[in-house]
Amino acid sequence: MKVIKWLVISILAIGICAVLYLTVFFNVNDFKPQIVDAVKQHTGRTLTIVQDLSWSFFPTLGINVGSIAFSNPDNFQPQQMLQVKQAVANVALLPLFSQQVKIDNLTLDGLTLNLITDKKGNSSFDDLSPGSTDKPHAVETSNNNLRIPLASFEIGGVAITNMQINMIDMQANSEQHFTLKSFTLGEFSLGKFADMAYEFEADLPDMKLSSSGSGKINVSSNIDKIQISDFSIQNVFTGNDLPNKTVKAAILADFSLALDTKNIDLIISQLSIDSIQASAKLTVNYGKKVPIIDLTAEFGEIDLNALLPKSTENSESNSEPSQQNAAVESEPDLSGLKELDLSVKLKAKSIKVNNLTTQNWQLNTHVKQGIIDIKQLSAELYQGKLNVQATIDGRNKVASYQYNQQLENVQIRPLLSDLAELDLLSGTANFSVKGKGRSLIPAKLKQQLVANGQFEIADGSLYGVNIPQMIRSGQKKLAGDLSAEGKQELKTDFTSLTGGFSLLEGVLTNPDLAMASPLIRLDGKGTANIITQQIDYNLVTKVVGSLAGQGAETDPLSGIDIPLKINGSFDEPKFALDTQALMKGKLNKETDKLKDSLFKKLGGL
Repeated sequence: MKVIKWLVISILAIGICAVLYLTVFFNVNDFKPQIVDAVKQHTGRTLTIVQDLSWSFFPTLGINVGSIAFSNPDNFQPQQMLQVKQAVANVALLPLFSQQVKIDNLTLDGLTLNLITDKKGNSSFDDLSPGSTDKPHAVETSNNNLRIPLASFEIGGVAITNMQINMIDMQANSEQHFTLKSFTLGEFSLGKFADMAYEFEADLPDMKLSSSGSGKINVSSNIDKIQISDFSIQNVFTGNDLPNKTVKAAILADFSLALDTKNIDLIISQLSIDSIQASAKLTVNYGKKVPIIDLTAEFGEIDLNALLPKSTENSESNSEPSQQNAAVESEPDLSGLKELDLSVKLKAKSIKVNNLTTQNWQLNTHVKQGIIDIKQLSAELYQGKLNVQATIDGRNKVASYQYNQQLENVQIRPLLSDLAELDLLSGTANFSVKGKGRSLIPAKLKQQLVANGQFEIADGSLYGVNIPQMIRSGQKKLAGDLSAEGKQELKTDFTSLTGGFSLLEGVLTNPDLAMASPLIRLDGKGTANIITQQIDYNLVTKVVGSLAGQGAETDPLSGIDIPLKINGSFDEPKFALDTQALMKGKLNKETDKLKDSLFKKLGGL
């Protein structure tokens, strides 16, 4: 008992002596000038410790660091790069002797970080990077020599409040401000889950972001795995260019990081962006020179109209043409694709853009060595199906591409109406095209695209013109009948409309347009300029049935070539019948009949 008694007394005496030494004989503030001088010598910056450093001994050993500041380089504003209002750390002393770290609490308040880029493009971080100065650096020591094995690591709690990061780019004349209002971590120890939560705000050039989240974090005992589970995030974006000036997004996810195998796994069980719902899985292996990334995602119904900014007439009229075109005059930089090995598989129940509605989208693509390989892009639309295969080569400054596209059994009239507000054709369409080109600038896409294809439309109508009626009207006028005719619907029914086409420098050339119907045949060629949206067709029509209707005698115009010209714009095409050629054709036919009759009367001589 006496041994234990004197042992306890000895420990208490040692503790009291240590406290007396640290408070009376050893003043930690005596080292402040040395710390400031060392920082100045190695960085050229000024470290300011405003308040005295102070110890705490009960119930834990701790140090309270008051307001400190670390300056920016000369001629940079703001003058301070880093400021901290207060930092407090309390560590249990006795467990340290058995390699156990127990931090009762860790508090950091009012940290402000100013990251500046001046007008010459120099950063306030440049002179702090290794090799940026001739000043000596500390000798690197092997991590194995510095590593101290821990029996345990525990934190009673972490609280970070009022953390501000300001990114000021004077060269681009832009500012971005990020505020971590709070981050809290509950009681934490290795191998066990701990609660965490945060509140975050960002002030960006075109919008503001407010974000909050909570979840549970677990760091394995040997610190080689990190898990975050039930991570719930709520985001609110606000800005004048956003739809309804506000977009809300929410995420529920599980995250894991394996430091030993260098794998990242992210499972998003719920993702919502306003009315859009989705789920996704992301895996990353960053152990190789080029990280291997695999993303799969499945979306519900997507209405992009709700996410697109709503333009106003005033904003359109006030914007200068040069400002509108400035963003699209330079080629997109795809050089970063060389550093990716990315596989993406996406599904969507439906996608709506403007009035165009499609269903059952599937995308399967792979990005590797600077090339985007779209193996499959398919969708169902207007009772038919779309299939696309394509590649985009981003290895050069100006990207190149090629594609193969098929439309099968699509109802063309509602598609054209919803896509471009055109009421031009109806019927069941089959369409195939192969193309290639260079440049991803929208204006140059049309100019530099080279393509070839075929189309076939069955059991449809050509709207805006009634060719049989035009022929009947011309026939009556030639006969001297100028009486008004009853109005009929401006459409021409056909059983098939086929042709091939080529596209070069924005002009689509169709050399073999052919249309067949019970009454007429139509053949010819023409061009359509997709840049100016003008068409120019020269066609020949032949009457093969009676224009008077079924059961009538053979039409007197049967077999006569009747020229038909189509020109004008895509929105308002104009149809013109060559009545002079019609008269000449009819006259030639009557002349041929007379010759045949005279020939018969002369006994075939």
